[in-house]
This record gives sequence, structure tokens and C-alpha cells, in this order.
Amino acid sequence: MPMSRDVFITSLGKFLPGEPISNEQMETYLGKVRGRPSRARSRVLSQNGITQRHYAIDTEQRTRFRNWELAVRAIHDALERSPITLKEMDLLVTATTQGDLVLPGFASQVHHALGGPACEVASLHGICSSGMQALRNATLQVAAGEADRAVVCASELVSRLLKASHYEEVAGGANALPFEAEFLRWMLSDGAGAAVLQPTPHPTRPSLKVEWMDIRSHANRHELGMYVGANRAPEGGFGDTWLDAPSVTEATAAGVFNIKQDIRRLESLVSLGVDGFFALVDQGRIRPADIDWCLIHYSSHYFKQPIVKLLEQGGVRIPEERWFTNLSTRGNTGCASIFLMLEELVNEGRVRPGERIFCMVPESGGFIVCYAMLTVVAPGRAAVPELASVTSTEDAGPLPLPAAGGDPVKEKLVRELTHVWVDFESRLQQVPLLQKLNRGVFTHEDYRELLINLRQQVVEGSRWIARAASSITAEHLALRSSFIRHAREEHRDYEMLERHYVSVGGTHEDITRAPKNIGSEALSAWMFHRASQENPFDLLGAMFIIEGLGSRVARKWGLAIREQLGLEEEQVRFFLYHGENDGTHLDRLEGALGSGILTPELAARIVKTAKVTARLYLLQLEELGNV
Repeated sequence: MPMSRDVFITSLGKFLPGEPISNEQMETYLGKVRGRPSRARSRVLSQNGITQRHYAIDTEQRTRFRNWELAVRAIHDALERSPITLKEMDLLVTATTQGDLVLPGFASQVHHALGGPACEVASLHGICSSGMQALRNATLQVAAGEADRAVVCASELVSRLLKASHYEEVAGGANALPFEAEFLRWMLSDGAGAAVLQPTPHPTRPSLKVEWMDIRSHANRHELGMYVGANRAPEGGFGDTWLDAPSVTEATAAGVFNIKQDIRRLESLVSLGVDGFFALVDQGRIRPADIDWCLIHYSSHYFKQPIVKLLEQGGVRIPEERWFTNLSTRGNTGCASIFLMLEELVNEGRVRPGERIFCMVPESGGFIVCYAMLTVVAPGRAAVPELASVTSTEDAGPLPLPAAGGDPVKEKLVRELTHVWVDFESRLQQVPLLQKLNRGVFTHEDYRELLINLRQQVVEGSRWIARAASSITAEHLALRSSFIRHAREEHRDYEMLERHYVSVGGTHEDITRAPKNIGSEALSAWMFHRASQENPFDLLGAMFIIEGLGSRVARKWGLAIREQLGLEEEQVRFFLYHGENDGTHLDRLEGALGSGILTPELAARIVKTAKVTARLYLLQLEELGNV
């Protein structure tokens, strides 16, 4: 797999539905076929070594999560640790054994439930190998420059296939359930894992560099070993598929929909996988001594020793402490298993930069074997100092509210503005750009987008304040002068923002010619609308939001940006300046309200304007780049 540029797994996430289910609880969830305890359960569990697993069904065999919900939750878990937000995803690749719908593809089902931007999607359908196929698909696209922020997810919800009601007709009377059908009831479980792939490593957390991947199908020489949709024909091959049956009812009665495993073929898969490993050694792609972690997906601990024995016979000895699996605690989650192993290994801090992780996923369904070599890579930059949340205002002093002085109208205004601010602060923490700043994964590109938006806001701000001043009638000349003074003090701030932008790799032409995003358009239109009304004193509510944000949050933003991007103080001067001076601007709010203009009607209008301004201010931050 030639790589035109490096590819890194920058974050991993998981979702395991419900509480862990012990071996003793399994039949409570899956149900007893025809009301009788299973004869095969203890035998299978004694060999596979699984002690607990997760199911997306409850003890009434009702589905609690859809498969796409498992995938979406795993993706969100990965994105919480990721340098990117959902809005930045440009490729979604999914893998599963069975989606919730027959059509369309599982990636479309997940994309619909996930949301996010319009992007390319790919659905990899198979059994255990489909997760690695999805990872390879995304890796190739990122390596080729076709995608920069890919999300990959492998999700399995097999418990629905395993519940007792699906086996009632097949069991029939006193006949025992065929072992090849019952075997998998005690082997498989539900769960999802997800990964984010990018051409650069995570700035503050370890990443996994994809060195190479190799996938080979041997279905040309082997019978399919795991299947749903038909039964084996006595003469070999398969009989009618479920679509060929006269009716779905007859197909169900024939057991066509039961997932089956031809266990006689599993030993062949072990030797096939090890043979492929030896071929990679001979090609020089694997040096066994360099493997620090060996992650092999096997459905049962029963198969580990045959693998180890074959490797040793070929002169390969991988010490026991280098093997890693979570089969006993996660169960066999099919195509999600390799993601769940990597997630636990990385997110629990077990890996160190420079270590090499070898992955191998054999699949008995289509006799496919997948291999990958990953290298643990140190963060792209030094970890930033621990900072308080950049959207929190807990340590920024009291809210910039007017002194009520026993005036009932002012007291009510203070209460209602406090409610507006608390809601605004809560919503601010959900803005994707600020979530990245909070997580320490802010980029130069993010900073340039923010600077473009702020320049437009500053330029427009001085204009709408001037417009408001011109709309103030003669009996309020003192307030008109206050508005004009405010506009004069801030109208050159845009020059600071332009200098910052150029200093972090942008051009003067780009920042001065950039169009407003859709949120900025809405905010600007709202401000000019209100400023054009006679005596628009309700704009004091807008100043409360905008200047209050500057006085209570701007300095935190500036410090966090400077630390995360390694900038000089002069490159964030705008934020530091407003953190120090916007409190002075808010004194004018106090002065205006003390001038005798406040009435219950104006107070209500100030609150509404504050609410609208807060929502539109958030919108412009949420829509950065959406022009």
C-alpha cells in the first residue's frame, strides 16, 4: 500500500451498550429455546474464555439500541478526544455484519443518525474483516489526499439474531438445535468502535501512524464458513437463499435467517492466518522482534495456543506480555473487535511513542485475513498547561450588571439579564470551535477562521453603533455622545485582527475580502435593524452580551490560543486588550440606565435584544467558514 502522505489514527472511541452481562445472565437476555436451558452453552463458554459481554437487547429480548445508534455513540466518543469536530468530517466509512435496514448502505444509515456535513461515505459489508477493510479504505483516501478528516466506525448488533424466538421453529418438537446454529449464540456480542484518521498526528495526545495494511481473501479456495440467508445443501454449496424461498415465513421456518458457523473449518483459518504472517516476514514487512504489541482477533481463547504453536514452529516467538486482547471482557464483537482493542490500549495509556502494534484479523466467513502495522507517535506538540474552560466565566468576577439600587424595574432587569447570560454561557460551551480550544486541539486554521469572523464583527460593530447614535433624538444628546465615543474607540480594532491574521500565515487580502458567514450575516442584519429604530436604547442588551463576553472570556481565549499555538503575546493582543478594557465599556451601560430612560417597556425590550444577540452571536461562531 504505497502512501503518498502519512496517515495517523488521531483518536479512538467506543460504545458498549448496557451493563456487562455475565455468563450466568446470558440466557436471561437471549432467552431459552422452547423454554429449555441450552446443552451447549457451558461447553462453548468453557472453551472461548469469555466472562462478560454487552447486549443491545434487554431481558425481554427488546432492542434498546439500533446498530446505527451504537455507531453514532462510538463516533461521538472518538470525536471528544479528536482534533476535529463533527462539522469538519469529510469522509465516513462504516463496517458491520448487518445494518438495521437491508437498504440503503450502513454508512448512509449512520450518516443520517449522526448528522454533520455532506461528505463522501462508504459501507463495508462483511463479517470480522469488514472493520479492517473500512480502516484501509479510509487510510488510502487520506494517504492520497482525497480526505483530510476521515471517520471510521465498525459496529455490531448481533444479539437480535441470537434471541430464542428466532430458533423456535428450527428446534422443532423434541429435536435439539443444531450445534452449528447454537454455537454462535454463546460466542457473539454487541459493541462499536470508531477512529479518526488525519494526515498529521494529534497535537496533544499519542497517535497511531498506519505503516501498512494487507488484506487477502481466500474465498476462491475455501467454502464460506459463517453465513446467514441460506442452508447448506446436502450435495454441497447452498440451497435456496431467503430471497428464493416461496415466502419469508417458509424461509424462517427452514432456519435460513439463523447465523451459522461451520466450526470444522476454523482450524484451517488458523493455519491460513499464520501462513500469511510468515509470508510478510519473508517479504521483510514484519520483524517479529520489533513487535511491541500483538493484537490478534480470535473468536475464542481456544485458538490462541494453536496460533502460538504454529508461530513458534516457524521460528517466531512473541513473548506473552506483548499479546493483548480484551476478548474475555468485551466478548467477540466481530468487526468492531480490533477497534475496541486499540481503543483500550491507547485510551488507557498503555502505549508509548515508538512502540509498534501488529494487528491481525482473520475471518471465517469469507476466509479473509487482514494485517496492519501501526506505530505509536508522540503528540504533534507539547501538552499545553492546564487552563480553566475557555468558555467558563466562573473566575471572571461578577456579571457586568447594573446596580439596582432598590429600583424594582432595575431589579427585574438584573434577574432577567442574569438568566440570559447563564443560558448564553451554557450554549457557548457547545460551540465546536470553542470545544476544540477547551480540549487543547486548536489549530492555526481555526485561529485564522476566528480572526476573519472577528474582523467582520468589529468593522460592522462600529458602523451599527454609529447608526444607533444617529437614530437618537435631540432630547438624549448625552447618550448620543456616549454611543459616538464608543464607536470611535473601537473602530480601529480591526487593524489588530488583520496583523494577527498575517502573522499566523494568512494574507491581508484574504482577511479583508472574506465574505461573512451565514451567522455573521444574521447578526449584522439584526444589529442594523435595531440601530435604525428611533432611540434604540434596547441595544444596551446587545452591548451587555458582546462587551460582557469581551470582559469575562476574551483574555482566556487569548491565553489559550497563545499557549496552544506557541504564539507571541502580540499575536493575541486583541483578546488581551479587550479582556482588560471591555469592563470600562460596560460602565456606559450603567450610566445609560441611570439616565432616566428606563421603563418597564424598555427593560423588556433590552432583555429580548440581549436574547436575540446572544443566539446570533453563537450562530456566527457555529458557522465559521460557512459562507
